[in-house]
Formats: sequence, C-alpha cells, structure tokens
Amino acid sequence: MPKVKANNITINYDQQGTGEPLILIPYLAADYACYAFQVAEYAKHFTCISIDLRGTGESDKPEGVYSTELFADDVAAFMQAVGIPSAHIYGLSLGAASGMWLAAKYPNKVKSLSLHSGWTKSDPFVKTVVEGWQVTAKALGSVPEMIILSIFPWCFTPELYAAKPEYIQSLADFVRSRPAQPVTSFLQESNAVIAHDCAAHLGQITMPTQITFGRRDMVTSTRFAAEMTSAIRGSELIIFEECAHTAMYEQVAEFNQKTLAFLQRQVG
Repeated sequence: MPKVKANNITINYDQQGTGEPLILIPYLAADYACYAFQVAEYAKHFTCISIDLRGTGESDKPEGVYSTELFADDVAAFMQAVGIPSAHIYGLSLGAASGMWLAAKYPNKVKSLSLHSGWTKSDPFVKTVVEGWQVTAKALGSVPEMIILSIFPWCFTPELYAAKPEYIQSLADFVRSRPAQPVTSFLQESNAVIAHDCAAHLGQITMPTQITFGRRDMVTSTRFAAEMTSAIRGSELIIFEECAHTAMYEQVAEFNQKTLAFLQRQVG
C-alpha cells in the first residue's frame, strides 16, 4: 500500500477506482480495509481512498493524546500531501466523528459529507461502553479478540447472530486477518472517542450532508439525530430499521444503494 508523510506522521492508504475522490475514514480499532464491502461498489463511480488513521493499520503510532479533531487534522494534511484539494468525506462512528471536525475546520476541502452512526458529543452512556472495551482489551491483551467479544455485540442485532452465525464468523476471521492494533494504541484512539465533542461546531458544516443511523443501535443511537439534523442545515437523514451500529455490514445492499445514491447526486 502507498504511504505518505503528513502532519509529522506516515499515513498508509489504499486507492481504488476512478472518478471524483472519496475519502473513507475508518471507525475505532479498524484499518482502511474496513470498508471493503462499500469500496467494491463505490469504486465503480469514485476514486476511493481509504486511510489508516494514526495508531492503526500500517500508519505511525506515536505516543501522545489522540482526538477526533487531531484525526481531522491528519486527514486534511494527508489531502494536501497527495494533492487532493477537495473530496467527498465519509465515515462511520469514529470516522463520522472525525469527518464532522474536518468539515467544520476545513470546509473548502469537503465537497460532501457522509456521517454514518455518528454522534455530536460523547455522553455518559458512550463513555461507559467504551471504557468497558478498554478494560476488556487490557484484560485480553488483544485488540482483535476484544473487538470480536466486546464490540461485535454492539454492532449487530441478536437476530443476525442467530440467522447467520457463519457470517459473524467470517467477519471475526476478517478482523483477525488484519494488522493487529496494539493495546496502547487502542487506548489512545478510544480515549479520543470518549472525549469527542463537536457539538458547538456543527453549525459550521454547510456542504451537502447525509446522516444515517441504525434504528436498533444503542451506542450512537437516534438520540443524536435531532441535534445533528437541526445543526447541519439541509442534511438528509436515513434510518436503517433493522440494524444496530453497522448497517453497512448488516444490510449491505440497501446501505450501499442509499449511500451511493447520495454521493452520486453530489458529483460535479
């Protein structure tokens, strides 16, 4: 995979497809490959650039305090380094939180914004859930095993576990196949989730924005929808009814169709 120096770190990324640039920002503990089910479709229409955030994948993992604002700064610097003046910005969960900051701080770099399972500011519930993941990661000494045991149940519905255990197993195998995030890096990245607060800056987001949630998501539930849609003027809201935190894995075809339709309307 290509690498580039930006914001004093080396950032690893993957590029596929042709068309206007679409930058995909991963979620917590994931590397660029987390959007494989989406890039397969999106790359028919866009140049898909998926990155490894600092502390993940094959990007540098410096010490220090990480934040969603810092991740946004990294993406902005990455765009500068690879010569992309503006792009469609896309992220799920932590990727959405970082995308908010990018759109608020660097509006000229963002043609459109796709915020999936995002949230405005971490509340006591989000903090409690993520702190539990941190305890498990330290206890197991393994981020991939923590993901499978502790994060997966928040991402998928009980019905998906019951109906498609082989599919859940394939996702677990995929997690184990990727570069394992060090526990220390996970703690830094997850602290950024706990500290996330972009609420006061959402009014600065003026580009076309799609906001999606899973109806059955508990972590970043629809409790955040009203604040996001009212603050981000003209934003579009989609609720995936039978999904939890990761509709992009739970209802792949529907998720891809509705998100790609939004993206294609923003071309030009």
